[in-house]
This record gives sequence, structure tokens and C-alpha cells, in this order.
Amino acid sequence: MSKASADLTAHTPMMQQYLKIKREHPEILLFYRMGDFYELFYDDAKRAARLLDITLTARGQSAGAPIPMAGIPYHSAEGYLARLVKAGESVAICEQVGDPATSKGPVERQVVRIVTPGTLTDEALLDERRDTLLVALTSRQAESVVYGIAVLDVSSGRFNVLEVEGEDALMTELARLSPAELLLDEAQGWSSTLTERPGARLTAPWHFDADTSMRLLCQQFQVQDLRGFGCDHLTLALCAAGALLQYARDTQRSELPHIRGLQAEEGEATILIDAASRRNLEIDQNLGGGQDNTLFSVMDATSTPMGSRLLRRWLHRPLRDQARLQARQSAVRAICDAHADDALAEPLKAIGDIERILARVALRSARPRDLARLRDALAQVPQLKSQLKTLEAPYLQTLDDTIQPFPELADELARAVIESPPAVIRDGGVIADGYDPELDELRSLRDNAGDFLLQLEQRERERTGLSSLKVGYNRVHGYYIEIGRAQSDQAPIEYQRRQTLKNAERFITPELKQFEDKALSSQSRALTREKALYEGLLDRLNDDLGDLQHTAMALAELDVLNGFAERAQTLDLCLPVLDSRPGIDIQAGRHPVVEQVVRDPFVPNDLHFDESTRMLVITGPNMGGKSTYMRQVALIVLLAHVGCAVPADAARIGPVDRIFTRIGASDDLASGRSTFMVEMTETANILRNATAQSLVLMDEVGRGTSTFDGLSLAWAAAEELADIGAWTLFATHYFELTSLPDSHREVANVHLSATEYGDELVFMHKVNAGPASQSYGLQVARLAGVPGKVVDRARARLVQLEDQEVAQQQSARSEVSATVVAAVDQAEASVPSAEDVGPLQGDMFASLPHPAIEALRQVNPDDITPRQAMEALYQLRDLL
Repeated sequence: MSKASADLTAHTPMMQQYLKIKREHPEILLFYRMGDFYELFYDDAKRAARLLDITLTARGQSAGAPIPMAGIPYHSAEGYLARLVKAGESVAICEQVGDPATSKGPVERQVVRIVTPGTLTDEALLDERRDTLLVALTSRQAESVVYGIAVLDVSSGRFNVLEVEGEDALMTELARLSPAELLLDEAQGWSSTLTERPGARLTAPWHFDADTSMRLLCQQFQVQDLRGFGCDHLTLALCAAGALLQYARDTQRSELPHIRGLQAEEGEATILIDAASRRNLEIDQNLGGGQDNTLFSVMDATSTPMGSRLLRRWLHRPLRDQARLQARQSAVRAICDAHADDALAEPLKAIGDIERILARVALRSARPRDLARLRDALAQVPQLKSQLKTLEAPYLQTLDDTIQPFPELADELARAVIESPPAVIRDGGVIADGYDPELDELRSLRDNAGDFLLQLEQRERERTGLSSLKVGYNRVHGYYIEIGRAQSDQAPIEYQRRQTLKNAERFITPELKQFEDKALSSQSRALTREKALYEGLLDRLNDDLGDLQHTAMALAELDVLNGFAERAQTLDLCLPVLDSRPGIDIQAGRHPVVEQVVRDPFVPNDLHFDESTRMLVITGPNMGGKSTYMRQVALIVLLAHVGCAVPADAARIGPVDRIFTRIGASDDLASGRSTFMVEMTETANILRNATAQSLVLMDEVGRGTSTFDGLSLAWAAAEELADIGAWTLFATHYFELTSLPDSHREVANVHLSATEYGDELVFMHKVNAGPASQSYGLQVARLAGVPGKVVDRARARLVQLEDQEVAQQQSARSEVSATVVAAVDQAEASVPSAEDVGPLQGDMFASLPHPAIEALRQVNPDDITPRQAMEALYQLRDLL
């Protein structure tokens, strides 16, 4: 491209224009409008041909070389744009803005907008049930690194700011937001984890300047300062917000009137969930990367796309404010008690996605069908309000007060827009007949010219008495009155001669001339008038934009609450008690997703956490239901903190500040981290950040390394969590951990059991008190399809290992009983060497020293009385 653009004078005028525009957008694709096509040239053409699988051709020559070229029809550009944006590309749209009839040289063109992954507003480019977020990020070094984050949804106008401390907190927020595009202050030293994220781009540091940002934000919101938004203390986040606003303006090439304020997000107001925990809980994406069988897919009973997006935001940002949650619960209860969910759902379905429609109205990119949908939505509001007035819940009444009917606006849209308008205004046919007299007249001239001419001909024949008179039209002379040669000298005086023929004379009259002027221009004038009326409708809607946006937000919230009510009744859920007292008490809890996909009836289980029991050590066979039990507890707690009913017979939930999960692991090859490294990183994050109000799920910690190392790490992690006092579910196959209740009174054992019937293994999926009696590993292997001869060989080896273990324990006991004074040395010497017994897999039940040996290590014979020595002997006997 550089060679092609080196000397513009060597190129044709058209290519000179193209190259000048392309220089302003060197890194992104340029869609250059030429007639009915968007053309791409040079490297852009090669890249687009590869990404879109379109033909790469050549257009003549410029500067003595062929011009690589690829093109797409302008009327199907949206589909191609969607594919490019999905591939992470940005596109500058260059339109013809000049008049070809008056242009000397190439028609004037300019870039009218830039389509980027984070600034999409077109309906065809957006996922209607997922937010498309643009995020900006800057930082400063204090005692630790503080990050300023700004979040903008251009398609709705929501604009949020927050500040977090530390990289762990930053990554937690980015996992929640999942930005489509991330702007990074290039003056900062960012890690590759951020710079290599999809959609990440470095931005000039002066865009993050504090004074510039404050000026831009105040100008946008038409205020003197930002105190009214409650975020003036977030100075770093406001720098990011200024950069974000400037970027959005640059890409949209317009003002952004739908962005009307800032909202500060406070981390203390929500339950924090880190990236790994979000993934493990499968909130809106399953572990395979799909959208099915997730918490969101089960709980989404909304009627509108904007309600669905709000539900997703709620699930990813559960609240800690119990007053707000109880207000939501009261609304759900009121809808359930009145069985009003169906009555509300029906009009809500006709509401549609007015949140995004209003954004396009503000950006002047709304299409005729957007206005038709907005018209239909406003027509449903009175019915919704009448339903709300029958429901006795303060929160629903607040929503009712916020939802406005806009009767005058609804009436104007109903009169102005036809029932089923075309997709675009380009060719007209959008404004209804009867809305504007001038447009009706122009359409009448356009559509009824023939009738007018017949009426004129009949009237003039009767008035003049000339039987040969007729009215006609041709492209050269336009409309005329023709009279035969024999009667032409009898033409009235007001007839003006226009053309003489061999056998006739053609005339024009003032009336016919006036009609001609109107008729010949009526088509273009009607289209011009219709477009002006359409722009007037957009102006009218923008006058009420703020109130319309508030109504849209309230309707989305009502939609989510109504969906909660429907789910509560359909899935047999209960509203939990949110309590200020510590603890979690769940009766007959169920996993909301697994329950929907299993064929057999789901087995419910209880959970009881209070000050006396803060940790459960869970044992039992693989496939027995340990992970399901743990996840269902976390999902019940999460649902309770969005104001939703939960899958249980009853539940009481005390304060929770964070949810951690350490479930499963896989290699992170891109970062060079093994399975065990990933496991330990997640464990470290939990141990550093968990508090006495955190819910922690730990599944098979330590299994990624040797038995001895794994057991030691699992034991230490469990003890640390017990010391912290976090609400902990600790699943393990290390049976030694079942002795933790002996040293930590707040720890208890539970297990999930299985039953053998002949060669069959039946999992009971029921949580019972106490540790498991066996692991059923060989039976599970057989169920998994391991060949029978392999399982039989494993069973024989298991018998051999168990016999060796018995021999080891008997040898150790005989050595311990020989003498108390030399017990430690003799007990250690009694363990057979590797040469004596051959190579053995370390057995988890013998991986710690015998308790008798540990007790002996604590005894100093020189410092105890005879009575204490006797007590020690009795203790040793009991331990053996």
C-alpha cells in the first residue's frame, strides 16, 4: 500500500481521492462507495477477499500498475460487515456525499462512520440477547496498582465507571464485562494478557488526560461538574470515560444524545466472582464454550431482548444489598400470587427492543421498521400499566410510575408510519396517506396523472366544442393539448402554441403547464418530502428521548421480574429468606440446570452452615454427585442475590461477599501453564482473598501432582480455609482429610454413597453424614468403558497393594510396642524398604506418619512424671 500511495500525482483522480481517504484510516478496512458497490483496493482488497471469500479482481491500472480490487453490493453490506466484525476487524464506511450531476471530477466522498466490534448499533450486527460493550482502561501506581475502568454500551447509552485495586480484581471485572473492544492507555505498561485479548487496542495517552476528559464529559451531559452523578471521586475512571466518549464520537461521526449520564459501580455492593468461578459455574457459557445448559438458558423466561440482556447482567453481578433484593422478591411474589405472569408477558412480547431502537433514533440511523416497532410498543404500554396497578408491591408501583404511555407520540407514530413499512427510507413508501396534505398531493399527482389528463380532456372538449381535441405527453415536449389541423384555428386565446405538426397543432395552457411542473417532479418531490417528514419524526422522538429511555429501562426490569415469577411457578422454586445472621440453610436444594437435563428424578439435598459448621469435607465415588452438589449450593446462593426464587423447598441465606470455585482444571498452553499450575493459581487466589463471608467450593485439590504432595497441599488448604472461617465445601478423595473435624470443631464430614448390585453400581446421589466407606474406583472405570481385562488386572493389583499395606501396618505396630524409649527410631526402621517390597504406588491412606509416631515425637521422657508416662502409654495403645 505504501508504494501505491507514495506519489499521488501518478494516480488517476479517482484513486487519488481513495488514497487520501485511506491514509486517514491505515489500519482498518475502507469500504469505498462506487455506485451500487462498496469497493476495496490494494491490501484491503486482498484481506477482504480472504476473510469474506469473495473474488479478488483488478481494476485497470493506476500509477502504471494493476489495482487489486474486491467489491460487495451496498444493499447486502450488513451481512459482510457482521462477518468482518465477528473476525475482529474494523471498517470505515466511505459514502458519496456530493451530487454526481454537479460534480467536476470524482464525486465527493467522506467517511460517515467507523464500524468497530465495540461500537455496533445496527440491528443486523448485534446479538440481541447479549450486551456489546466498549471498555477503556487506565491505571496508576499507589501502594498497589489502581485501575480506572469505563464501560459504554453504544447501542443503549449505558455508561458506567468503576475503580479496582490489584490485577486480580481487574481480571474479575473484565471476566464479568467480557468487552467486545478494550481501549488501553498506551502510556501504561500492560501485560500481554491484556494487549493480546480479542478487540484490545492501544490508544494515545492524551485521550486519557484528566482535564480533557472532564471537559468532554461535562459537555456531553450539559453540566458544570459530575457531582450529581456520584462519581466525581473516581478520577482515574473518569479519565478512562473521557477516552471512551471521544472514541465513540470518532467512530459514530455524530453526537451521542442518548448517552445522558454516568453511573458509578461500587465493588462492595456486589458479590464478586472471579473468572475461573464464572467459568466453573457455567453462568451463561458452558464448559464446552456453548450457550446451552447454562444457568442463563434455564432462567431466561423474558419476553424482550432488552429484558434478556438485563437478566444476563444481573446474573453476572449479584447484589449484596438485601433491601433491594427483598424489593425484587416482593415484586415476584405479587406477580405469582396474582398469577399475572401470562397477562404481563403478552404485551411485553410486543414491546420488543426499544432500548436499542432509541439509541438508533438518537444516532439518526433508525430505520422505518424501528419506528413501526416503537409505535407498536407504545400501544402496549396502557395495557401494561393497567395490569401493574392491580399488583400490590411497592417496587412494581415504582416501575409503573416510571413507565410513561406517551399518548401524543404514540398517536403521531400511528398516523405517520404505515402498518408494514419497507426496510429503508431510501425509496419512500414509509409515511402513511393522510398524515401530510402536501405529500398526499404529490403522491396523487404521481399516481393519478392519467385520470387528471382524461378529466382535463373531457372538460376542454365540452368547453371548446372541438371534437378533435385530445391531451397527450412525450418526453421531449412534455404535456400538450393537440387539435386537428381543420379545427386548430378555433383554439381558445389562452392556448399557447407549443409544436406544429403536419396534421395537427399542439398547445399548452397555464393549467396544464402548472400540472406538468408538478407531475414531472412529483416523484422526486414526494420522496424528498417523505424523507423530510421522516427526519421530523426522529426530531420529535429525540425531544422525549430521556423519558423514553427511562421507560425502556423500567420495562426491561419488569420483564425480568415477570420472568422470575414464571420460572418460580414452572420450575417449582421458592423465594429464599435473606438474613443478616451468618449462615446458609438449604432444604432439599436442587441444581437448576442438571435438574432440567437428567431423565431420572433429581435427588434433592440439604445444606446447613452456621457458626458451628463452616466447612463440609465431602467424600464419595466419582460420578456420585459431589460436584453437582457443590455447584448447586453456589447457584442457589447466586440466584438468591439477584432477587430470584431458588430450586429448593426452603432456603435461608446470610451475608455472602464472594463466591470462589476450584473445580476441574485444564492446561493453559498459551500461557505455558500445566494443569497443576492452573489449579494452584486458582487455589492461591482463593486463599489470598477469601473471608469469613465467602462461599468456597474446592473440588479435588492436589490431584494434579503426586499423592504425598497433593495430600499435603489439600490438607494445608483445608486447614487455612477452616482458620479463615469461609463457608467451604471441600470435596476430596484423600480420606485422611476426614480427620479434620478432630482438630477443627467447625468442620464436618459428609459423603455421597453408592450401592453395588452384583456387577452393577448404583449412585444414590444423597448426601449423608460422615465419611465415605469406599471410593468404587474400579466400578466407575468399568462404567466408563474401560476394557474388562484391564479392570480385572487392576483389581488383582489392588488386592496385592492392600495386603502389603496390612503387612506394613502390622510391622509398624510390633515395633511401636517393643519399647517406648526407642519407639521413634524403631517405628521408622520397621517400614519395609523399596527393595524389600518392590516399586509401589504411594497409598493415600498411609501417606502421613502413624498418629502413634506423631504422639511419641511429642513425648520427652525427662520432663514427665510416672503418672504422665502411664497416661501416654494408654494414649499410644488407643492410637494403635
